[in-house]
Amino acid sequence: MAQVSLSLLLLAIFCLTGSVKSAVHRGSRARGIVVAQCRSTRFPALCVHCLSKYVNTTVQSPQQLAQVALTVSLIKARSTRAYVTEVAKQFSLTKGRDYQAVKDCLDRISDGVDQITQSIKELQRMGRDGDGEFGWHVSNVNSWTSAALSDTMVCIDGFSGQAVGGKVKATIKAKVLNVAQVTSNALAIFNRFAARHRASGATHKP
Repeated sequence: MAQVSLSLLLLAIFCLTGSVKSAVHRGSRARGIVVAQCRSTRFPALCVHCLSKYVNTTVQSPQQLAQVALTVSLIKARSTRAYVTEVAKQFSLTKGRDYQAVKDCLDRISDGVDQITQSIKELQRMGRDGDGEFGWHVSNVNSWTSAALSDTMVCIDGFSGQAVGGKVKATIKAKVLNVAQVTSNALAIFNRFAARHRASGATHKP
């Protein structure tokens, strides 16, 4: 009886060890995809740092990673919008130049949130509509994501010469710059996926 129990215990340990090793292998593979794809971005270190926190073992393709990258951009944009909204509420009492600069930035960030949301939805449609509509979807994602990126730059430029408090101004610019960087990375990852998909389709044509 003791031998049977020992055998069962060893079997359980073996199975558990195998599951852990399998999970580690899948996690390593997912991180490997992240590192490889982030090489094409302008901010590779930031790219790996951000995406590694969100990528799980189910991410096995460049398209899935592009989806994650755009989602990270949306999360950052929403967080920044929430912060700028609170600042705008504080400055709304004076209605001075500071308020207008913050309000303009808030409008830009809000537009960016909408545009990135549209990009994510468009990317999700790619797998359902087939290759016939692939170019149309790519164009839409590029347009919306690029517009969101431009909005962040306009927001930052809008603070040039403004007398917004130093700490508040610096915090807004830092948050918006972070949105710009992760959005730039997401766009690069998406474009790499799109290019590889097109190349693969051309390779398989007779």
